[in-house]
Amino acid sequence: MQTLLGFLHFLLFIREKHSFFHGAIVTEWKLKSSVSLGLFVFVTKEPYFYPRLKHRFTLQEAFSRLLVHEYGHTVQSLLLGPLYLIVIGIPSTLWGFMPGCGKKRREEQLSYFSFFTERWANTWGEKVTGCPSMEQLVID
Repeated sequence: MQTLLGFLHFLLFIREKHSFFHGAIVTEWKLKSSVSLGLFVFVTKEPYFYPRLKHRFTLQEAFSRLLVHEYGHTVQSLLLGPLYLIVIGIPSTLWGFMPGCGKKRREEQLSYFSFFTERWANTWGEKVTGCPSMEQLVID
């Protein structure tokens, strides 16, 4: 299901820059957030949180680390199959976009990547690619 959704998104953003990364099709888009849908990974060209991290990473390194993280979601999708949207997709979306979750992260200085879906994506992305991911960066 998620690869079909990814393919439909790919068609919507067909004019954007595309590449391959460990068997996944990567689209660089102008949206401020990133998402992985099956074998299709959509990574922002300008992460909304980059201004807070530019003292630590170049924009290219932030992009590369974010790509490894999103690729970790691709691995989760391959492992979980149709359960991915329930186990990872919905909780991850809620963690990222519910105002109450954002408030909790800001007030407690929690890393977005500390949530189980995101921490697991970092782990898989790093394990499969051998490259660093987003670690436990506080991005809010």
